[in-house]
Amino acid sequence: MHFDDFGHARIVGEQGLRGYPFDTLLFAAFQYSITMPMTLIIEFMPLMLFLGAFLYKDIYLALIVLMIAMPIGLIVKYVRTQKLDKMYFWSTVLLMIGGALTLYFRNPMFLYWKPTVFYWIVAIAFLGSQFYGDAPFAQKFFGLIDGFSIEKITASQWNRLNLAWVAFFVIAGLLNIYVAYSFEQATWVKFKVFGLTALTFVFMISQTLWLANLIGDDEAEEEDQN
Repeated sequence: MHFDDFGHARIVGEQGLRGYPFDTLLFAAFQYSITMPMTLIIEFMPLMLFLGAFLYKDIYLALIVLMIAMPIGLIVKYVRTQKLDKMYFWSTVLLMIGGALTLYFRNPMFLYWKPTVFYWIVAIAFLGSQFYGDAPFAQKFFGLIDGFSIEKITASQWNRLNLAWVAFFVIAGLLNIYVAYSFEQATWVKFKVFGLTALTFVFMISQTLWLANLIGDDEAEEEDQN
């Protein structure tokens, strides 16, 4: 690895990721959070407050704190970007519905199911985008990244990547509810805060590196022909 004149870390090899800015890959995985730390704070702070309130008292106080923090985070993100983060918005909506039911019935199972329902709805949306619309959601997501030459990726490769996201969201939803029903409440809370976040990050990194490898292979072939 070495750094170019613009300070980008580059992996040097015969093919694959050769010459590709490594910080751009991380940029993709964090959804701009690497270059904009405030975004990461807004995304993760409600979860940390949720964990802190749970450790301080119980799941119901933690839920109330989360129900306050997430709408605030949504507003802050909108003010900063002048765009509505749809994923964050719908996650907040589901939280408010599940949270209200949890507090009314004093039954945390509604809260336990919220991440699973959200993941499965997203999975359905990703799957539907493969048959309706101008491009799969995975393609649209990576298309937001500056410097990512997505035009080199074929339609079949985008479909495979999109299906990988569908599978991930389905599995993540199953894993969440398995932990909720199989372990103590404290274990589920920690899994929600750290486990699901880590799984999502690792998956995004792996998909980004796979795409970068495809792009790098194409660039290597072009250089060889020249």
